[in-house]
Amino acid sequence: MSHGTTTLAFIFQGGVLAAADTRSSCSGLVACPAAQKILPVHSHLVGTTSGTSADCALWKRILARELRLYQLRHGRRLSTSGAAKLLSHMLHPFKGTELCVAATLCGWDGGEVDECHDHGGAKIDLSGRRETTKRQMADLGKSVDTSLEKAALAQSTSSTIVGQQCFTRKKVSFSGPSLYYVCSDGTRLQGTLFSVGSGSPYAYSILDQGVQWGLTVGEATSIAREAVYRATHRDAYSGNCVDIYHISSKGWTRRSREDLKEEYYREKERQERDGT
Repeated sequence: MSHGTTTLAFIFQGGVLAAADTRSSCSGLVACPAAQKILPVHSHLVGTTSGTSADCALWKRILARELRLYQLRHGRRLSTSGAAKLLSHMLHPFKGTELCVAATLCGWDGGEVDECHDHGGAKIDLSGRRETTKRQMADLGKSVDTSLEKAALAQSTSSTIVGQQCFTRKKVSFSGPSLYYVCSDGTRLQGTLFSVGSGSPYAYSILDQGVQWGLTVGEATSIAREAVYRATHRDAYSGNCVDIYHISSKGWTRRSREDLKEEYYREKERQERDGT
């Protein structure tokens, strides 16, 4: 059965930007002009979906449930890489079936610190600290070292054995924005720019020449909007409106939905005014 869409996502210095059209097609017919193709998973993770709408919605709910259970068990969010690996492993058994899911996971990792343990079994909980900048990371390291020294001093004074207390600490990772593509056949790819769907070749023509690391949020939004517009203008299975999400260290934010038909008329007016 013929169907198509246009979804895209890319990384820049301000985080991750995801955009998609809203036309849901079925065998040459517009089944829904206002479909939601970017689905929030949790506060710092969204997924662009391409494929069968019902399959995408179902597996988004399954992934959101598993990530929430992980957060409740371990007291922290699973990374975007871990979420992509989990989804890939869950989808792989359905390879060769009629299941059709192609998702791009757009997330922000970091800001969470694991626990520290010493050889005597004492535990120092650092999970409440959430820092992202280099200066804050340095301050965090100093505070951890200070707390470790105090714990070592207290234990050495109470013990009859004179020796130096050794501590082990889990690695603290602040990876920032992450982008992964996951397909229903188990494929899992990491990258900085993805476009999925029947309109993706047209979107890539805009993204390849415009996406750079140093873009501002406004510039990135304009490029994503332009890419979706050009794709919907050429691809019959994409159209109607555009949804744009921005994922940063503060979580995801959604731009108000915009009708691409208005952009088409504005483009026509510019062409007539310029005489082209």
